[in-house]
Amino acid sequence: MKSLFLGFAAAVSIASAHVAAQAQEPFKLGTFERAGQPFVGIVLRDSVVIDFAAANAAVGAPASRVAAPTDMKDLIARYDQGLRARIQEIVRTVPAGGAANWPAYAYPIGAVRTLPPIMYPTTMLNAALNYREHALEMAGLNSGPPALAGSAPPPGMATPTTVSAPGIWERSPTDDRWNPYMFLKSASSVIADGEGVRLPVGRNRIDSECELTVVIGRPASRVPLAQANDYVFGYTIELDVSDRGGRGDERYGSDWLIGKSHDTFAPMGPFIVPKEFVSDPRNLAVSYVINGELFQEANTSLMIHDVFEQVVYASNILTLRPGDVIATGTPAGVGSARNPPVFLEPGDLSVCTYEGIGTLTNPVVAPTSR
Repeated sequence: MKSLFLGFAAAVSIASAHVAAQAQEPFKLGTFERAGQPFVGIVLRDSVVIDFAAANAAVGAPASRVAAPTDMKDLIARYDQGLRARIQEIVRTVPAGGAANWPAYAYPIGAVRTLPPIMYPTTMLNAALNYREHALEMAGLNSGPPALAGSAPPPGMATPTTVSAPGIWERSPTDDRWNPYMFLKSASSVIADGEGVRLPVGRNRIDSECELTVVIGRPASRVPLAQANDYVFGYTIELDVSDRGGRGDERYGSDWLIGKSHDTFAPMGPFIVPKEFVSDPRNLAVSYVINGELFQEANTSLMIHDVFEQVVYASNILTLRPGDVIATGTPAGVGSARNPPVFLEPGDLSVCTYEGIGTLTNPVVAPTSR
């Protein structure tokens, strides 16, 4: 049982934001391209994209004096400094119904190209083995056969020698979980919804993991747990693609660069859902389908360390900035843990869905010759 709980202040913050969201039409945010020009867009009903800058210039209201965002990082940084109110004004100008009723700055989603929502995060962090069942299925792959019953705690549980990491992660006396574990992933691996995951030349053990991703809203350093939600802007999805083929020797253990940061190994999006429209990120259904076959089906309530604890842990190591992201781990069901293993092949179609956040869809394509 968890020994760290979300503080009262954070719980009140989540509830208040959710209540406030009910008074307005929900929206998502993304980055798009039309006629060769990128723009920050407001997404309504998963079918309408509003060009924020064009709408800001066209819609007259007191908040029109707020400058339109230059990119998604700028929007996130100024969201609570007038941009949220401006978005709400603009949203009210786009009625439901067909495109004939929309103003000139609104487009059907199929008429624009979807880009990665953040181009690009300064810092991308990923949580490793943050669901017990996933930790269990990977134990045999990474460390030989699982420990015999009674000889060691199961994956996810702390060993008897586990202690706090001073200044980074303080354990309570009743915390029976292992400590959080994170790694950096290169932002150069980010691609958009609909873009192809390109298999690397000569690599044939490519795996994929469907992950809820926290988007940071303001500079975060040494964040207390009770205030962690205040530093979250919203949520998106990352497909954490992995090269399980290794580096050819065993120096220094896992090679996270080879394993996680090949080009195209971080599909992200399709959009960002501001946190006020997510009732509880600790209770979202997840499903991951490849070629129509269900690989992963779980709930974020099964995380070992929840999204807020991960913000705390990461911010005790480095300062997180607006637009930085934390991919919060994946549940059981990855292809490499199957018997026999299932790895990605050209022609595969990956479909990763989180309840209330959206669906990230990416084809898998063959390597390019060099």
